[in-house]
Amino acid sequence: MSNKSSGRGRHPDPFGGGLRDLLRVPPGERIDLASYDPGAVPAGPGDKAAGLAATTTTGQRLAKLQERLYAAGTAGDRRRVLLILQGMDTSGKGGTVKHVIGHLSPAGCRIRAFKAPTAEERDHHFLWRVMRELPGSGEIGIFDRSHYEDVLVARVRDLAPRTRIRRRYGEINGFEESLAADGVTVVKVFLHISYDEQRRRLLARLDNPDKHWKFSLGDIEDRALWPAYRKAYELALERCSTAAAPWYVVPADRKWYRNWAVSRLLLEHLEELDPQYPKGDFDAAECRKLLLEGA
Repeated sequence: MSNKSSGRGRHPDPFGGGLRDLLRVPPGERIDLASYDPGAVPAGPGDKAAGLAATTTTGQRLAKLQERLYAAGTAGDRRRVLLILQGMDTSGKGGTVKHVIGHLSPAGCRIRAFKAPTAEERDHHFLWRVMRELPGSGEIGIFDRSHYEDVLVARVRDLAPRTRIRRRYGEINGFEESLAADGVTVVKVFLHISYDEQRRRLLARLDNPDKHWKFSLGDIEDRALWPAYRKAYELALERCSTAAAPWYVVPADRKWYRNWAVSRLLLEHLEELDPQYPKGDFDAAECRKLLLEGA
């Protein structure tokens, strides 16, 4: 993958539709996140100004495709999209939702941020709470964290036996394959941030009283577990990047690039779906005539 620090050069046509191939984790590939540069710009705009402009343009195209997808859903097209965002604290899951999904119509989006499981959720299978939040026909669903927390936090914090966690990788793959078979395009994005960049963002929150609500002592505790979290993510990327639902690794140290890359990944998937407006079940000319005659 060319966003590795020792990888290939820039994509020959970064705006030509090939970002998925560039950032995808191939099934079965061993992952060492230390070899991926979180500050890389592997394809697309070369600087912030160009990136912001390109994200706006991409957002306009996304909005048109989303409208077509939603319209097709009203006529029985069961296809829909599920964007899954995972990453360490401050990697920009919420920021991505704001800057990428903000271009879309709320009527066709279903956004869900998953926190620690409630008592009710713990009484069910770990996929239960996720299944309840899946997008409907014609919708774009966005998960800020997801069922992957049950092989990430659960592994790092020893919240479940390792044997159970190992079973969950297979359960996740089966679940996502069933979604794909039912018309769900699953887009899984790992926002890859560096240890140093996370420190800068946490310090910025501490320096701004208006951002204190976004900070907790748990953020510092999790930094002490950074190697364990990196290993947990590597395992999830290795074991759960499938042909039906591959993972994409997006460098996230540069916020503008992160936003452009995620919007571009969504655009490529929606363009491939190519949803169409449904045809009306009426005679437009006759209806127009009736309206002009005073109906």
